[in-house]
Amino acid sequence: MIKVLIADDQELIRQSLQIVLNTREGIAVTDTVADGQEVIRSIRREMPDVILMDIRMPKMDGVQCTKIIKENYPQIKIIILTTFDDDEFVYNALKFGASGYLLKGVSMDELADAIHTVYSGRAMINPDIATKVVKLFSQMAKADYTIPVEERNEAELTKTEWKIIEQVEFGASNKEVAEKLNLSEGTVRNYLSTILNKLGLRDRTQLAIWAVQTGVSKRKPDEI
Repeated sequence: MIKVLIADDQELIRQSLQIVLNTREGIAVTDTVADGQEVIRSIRREMPDVILMDIRMPKMDGVQCTKIIKENYPQIKIIILTTFDDDEFVYNALKFGASGYLLKGVSMDELADAIHTVYSGRAMINPDIATKVVKLFSQMAKADYTIPVEERNEAELTKTEWKIIEQVEFGASNKEVAEKLNLSEGTVRNYLSTILNKLGLRDRTQLAIWAVQTGVSKRKPDEI
């Protein structure tokens, strides 16, 4: 059973999410809170597996809360609820280790799927904001936040794996990567798992940041 903590300053949203998610197989909402400080207190009591976190909350926002949680409880997965005008918040939440980004208004099926996805160790980015997040990756590439990968690990990558990384850099979903490279989605998932292991990266989010920083799409054809 995946234990979920809901953090949102709007009571109606908290209650609605709790009611719906508790009907989903394999998910149990253990607590609902209204701000970041309450999130920290709840973690100590309930130790959730996944936190569904509003990015704009009083006392302590979702970004600050994400930073504190990942520093002290790195095993807890965090899904940020965001809107299109939250660019800076998404950038910083990403930097501090959030595993997912969903737009408010996402369907309950998509939300439940996202919870299972991040719980399994993968990242989840809503397709509607994938392009926007890739732009944020580009900003990160120019900033002081870098993803280190040893050259010897890069040398282990195959040409197909480089092509998949290039598509991840563009913000493509597994389905889009599969269609582009004439592979099945299952094969793409297996490739991504192998790529992450080879590079020593935590998840797809880190891979995308690294791809932008290294300029994978700008390399010559014979380099990929």
